[in-house]
Amino acid sequence: MPRLPSDDYLSESLQPSNSGIPEDGDLIMSSDDNPPGYTPPPHIAARFYRPSNNRRRSSAASSRRNSISSAHSHHSHHSHHSHHSHHSHQSHHSYHGPQSNHVAQHLRRASILESRKARLADRAAHAEKVRLRAAMAKAAPRPSNSEERALAAQHAREKYLAQVTAACAEEVKKAKRVAEDMKEKREAEQRKLRGETEEKLAEAEKRRVEYKRHLKRGRGPSPARVEEKKMAPMASAVPDEMAAVRRIQTAWRRRRRRASLMAFRALGLSLETVRNASFETLGDLLAEDRVLHSTAKMLDVCGLHDREAGPVEDRTAVRTFLSAYLIAGHPEHVLSSQEEQEQDLITKSRDVLLAFEQLMLAMERMHYQLPHARVRVLAESYSTFRAAFTAWKAHDSSTLVQTMIAQYVELDSIWQTVKDATEDVVKMEYKEGIQNNQVLLIVRIKRLAGPEKAKAMIQHAVRQARRHRGHKPTGDARPRAALETSAVAPDVNLASASSASVDSHLPTLTPLPQVSRRLSPQAGELLKMTSALPDNRTLVHELAINRDYRIGAGSSSKSELRNSLHAAIFDQMRRDIDVGQGDQWIVAMAENIREKLLRLLTPGNSLHTLISEALDPVVVQRECSTGSFSYERFFSFMATVLPRLCAPFRDADVRTISEDQSGDVIDRLARLMQVIDLLSLDYANYILQNSAPRLISEAPGYEERKFAHDLERNALGLQRTERWWTKARAKVFEEAQRRDTEGIGHPANRPTLEKIYLYALHDLSTNPADVTVEDLPETLSLDQERISRMRADTLRIITIGSMLLTAKNLLKRDVRTAWKSEASKMWDILSHSPIQYAPGLFNALLATVESAHALPSSSKAHLSASITRILSQASCRRLSDPVLKLLHHRLRSHLFARLTASSAGDRVRLASTASEGLANSGLPEFVARMGVMADELARVGNVDREAHGKWYDQIESRVAAAQAQAQTGEMVSAAGAGGVAAGAIGLGGDVAATTTTTTKEVAGTRLG
Repeated sequence: MPRLPSDDYLSESLQPSNSGIPEDGDLIMSSDDNPPGYTPPPHIAARFYRPSNNRRRSSAASSRRNSISSAHSHHSHHSHHSHHSHHSHQSHHSYHGPQSNHVAQHLRRASILESRKARLADRAAHAEKVRLRAAMAKAAPRPSNSEERALAAQHAREKYLAQVTAACAEEVKKAKRVAEDMKEKREAEQRKLRGETEEKLAEAEKRRVEYKRHLKRGRGPSPARVEEKKMAPMASAVPDEMAAVRRIQTAWRRRRRRASLMAFRALGLSLETVRNASFETLGDLLAEDRVLHSTAKMLDVCGLHDREAGPVEDRTAVRTFLSAYLIAGHPEHVLSSQEEQEQDLITKSRDVLLAFEQLMLAMERMHYQLPHARVRVLAESYSTFRAAFTAWKAHDSSTLVQTMIAQYVELDSIWQTVKDATEDVVKMEYKEGIQNNQVLLIVRIKRLAGPEKAKAMIQHAVRQARRHRGHKPTGDARPRAALETSAVAPDVNLASASSASVDSHLPTLTPLPQVSRRLSPQAGELLKMTSALPDNRTLVHELAINRDYRIGAGSSSKSELRNSLHAAIFDQMRRDIDVGQGDQWIVAMAENIREKLLRLLTPGNSLHTLISEALDPVVVQRECSTGSFSYERFFSFMATVLPRLCAPFRDADVRTISEDQSGDVIDRLARLMQVIDLLSLDYANYILQNSAPRLISEAPGYEERKFAHDLERNALGLQRTERWWTKARAKVFEEAQRRDTEGIGHPANRPTLEKIYLYALHDLSTNPADVTVEDLPETLSLDQERISRMRADTLRIITIGSMLLTAKNLLKRDVRTAWKSEASKMWDILSHSPIQYAPGLFNALLATVESAHALPSSSKAHLSASITRILSQASCRRLSDPVLKLLHHRLRSHLFARLTASSAGDRVRLASTASEGLANSGLPEFVARMGVMADELARVGNVDREAHGKWYDQIESRVAAAQAQAQTGEMVSAAGAGGVAAGAIGLGGDVAATTTTTTKEVAGTRLG
């Protein structure tokens, strides 16, 4: 079939097109033989010759339709021109128009594709820009507290995990304990069943043997056969020697077991009998020798006796076994508490006694043969009981050892106090009582802890107590100025104890008289920097109470005030020197240092002359005016002179003057003044200690005369003292009447003046409220700081004791156990801050207990509430909590009992039993502190009664007379009128006469 003329052209024009463009075969139409002039139907014609529009069509559909229409137009046009014979020119002319239209559509389609590609490329570029912008925004740092939140979350998580761990640990512990108990119970049941089974089998075997032995024939044989059989057993029954020996031994052992069992049964010991018997009766029974002997034999029969042990170990084992009866029958008398360890011991004691009784019953049923299953059960029960008993005894013995060591230390402190401060007779009485008690304590401690360990523990405790009790400086404390001076000690052979005598013993402790010349303002400011020394009356009073008294810097509040004053003076000096007005300060400084150093030396000494000439104010003034004064030369001179004046233990402080050159001149001068102040205190303490023996002997008379002089010149009165005495007297008499239930009023039970005074003193010192001027009597005005300190110590003791006692009860611990480390940490916390409820103080106290003991969540919450309540009440000094009130009452009772001890033996006895008493009272951590308080109060009372005894006698006479007069007035007013009134008047006269006599007797009695 011939190809159309335009096939080559179409193939060339459509060659680069993609899919959707018709190929060559699609353009082949019918041949020339087809009938010409075919006209398609209208709807087909309308389809092929549809007018074009501007609506965009799909490229594939458009190209398809265009290709078909193009082919149809080509066919129609070719048929038409075949009839007119103008083939070549017209054919070319007719194909030019439709072909160009097809190319245009193809190009339009290509442009559409390119535009779509461009739009897609733009969209991809926009998407990439958005993605890059989002990535940059994500990578940019954001201003947030994510790190803080992460740390807070981590801390919260750790805290929660710790709480969960503690709770889980407690639950695991409980689960393990329950599992162990169940396991032990299951094993005990299995052992019991196994033993019962073995017993049943043994009894069955025994019955079978007995049955076979007594078995008789139903039908009798012939006499000959019977006789033959009788002869055969008789011949076989003849045993050999070893069988006879074994049979005899078996019979002897059975008899021995029977005798031992019957002897023990005769004692009447069982679980029922020990529960019904009283503790005293049972204790006396178990202490008898026949009980010990019978128990030892029975333990030997049961196989619980150690044959290699000695007689002491045997007796100990027997007593340990008999202790099970005491523990099982009367646990409340034997055990001090019912904690977990004690409950376990009670259970194991009952188990071993039950196994022992079952073994005895089995022996009786088996004709005194040993049931081996029961023996094994008893051996296991006894082993567990002995282990639990040993553990409980070790725990209890450690508490007893600590208590006895504290008693030994307390006795040693008493001896250290009285050995140099009392008369020889009293000292020997104290020594004998203390040595006897210490020997008893050593024997008991060695018995519980062993000889070597007991010795080491006692030595360590005594060494620690002496180190804390004595605060003397280490090294040689004698000032070199005192060794170089040629002056002799003051005359101590004075005839009478007068004020001049006491002042002569303290020549350097009182300030030197001021010169008549007028001081400059700078010199007056520097005089304020001198440490204020106590007056002579205060020094003598402190020495009488404590012979090792040292003049120190004073309390912390006074030290802070003095430091602030020094800082203000040195700041003023620095400002004046900066503006060029430092010459007057230099002269005042040299004069102040010169007077302090010359006070340590005597005139005529070479060092005295050297310092007097080198630090002469006139010379220093001349050097300042001429500009030749040099600070370096001044500090070098001081570094050369001070080592010749100071005590050896101050060499390191003096050496810092020349070595430490930090800061400006004013800072170096401040350090120099501080060192010189320390040297003055050292010299004053040295003189004070040398004069202490004579001052102590003269202290009562000296203080009495000073107090009388103040009363004469109306510097003070006795109003507060009388009010204080009256209040204490009323309380003592009220307590005596309360104790005298029968109303007899025996003279031996009547309160004495000494008891009234001691009650008033201990009530004043143990009151938790702050000390005010109205509360303090005039006779104890010198002890205001001491009483204030004792009140603060009392409040701290009962506060810490209440917290620790609550924690012990929550954890079910023995209240007698001393938590010394926790108490010491709490004491340091409360000593450095006032007692008040604050979050920091609360957290510190709770952490002290929580760090040493694991607290469950419920116990921790209860302890937190208790600490909050205790701190709140202690801060306002109102003790309404039951634990606080109880401990405060016990503390006061303990101190009052030790103060009212009448003889040295009673004092030693109370001191030796103080540890046990305070441990039972819930204050085992404060044995040493309570001993120090009792000893200090006793010494304060002795000094006060010796100095002011006659004024107390006068006050007692006035109070007694006023009370008797008030009682007389009440009786007269209650008598009525008429004859009854006359009788009442006579009775009133008798009562008044009796009252006058009583008043005279009281006035004639000297207190102390």
